[in-house]
Amino acid sequence: METKNLVLIKQFCLHHQIDFSFIHALNEFGLIEVIVIENNQYLQHEQLKDVEKMMRLHYELNINLEGIDAIANLLNQINQLNHELTAAKNKLNFFEENNE
Repeated sequence: METKNLVLIKQFCLHHQIDFSFIHALNEFGLIEVIVIENNQYLQHEQLKDVEKMMRLHYELNINLEGIDAIANLLNQINQLNHELTAAKNKLNFFEENNE
């Protein structure tokens, strides 16, 4: 498998000066997906922004993994509702334009 869009977790942890156990715990909670290729563990590039947010919540605000899980679920619900609201507004605008 190609590792082009993957980040080696060891390098990520060294760069951010965090312990691997935090990434492992995020994976155990189902908050991120760790990809294993030839005994190396990777994060998808698209996950980095979310992982960095979770790191700040944990290390700067002392929020435990249960709290991070709850916050992540709430943020996902908000994003989903925003997408639904945008779609509804677009449909409403379409019908308003066609009825004029």
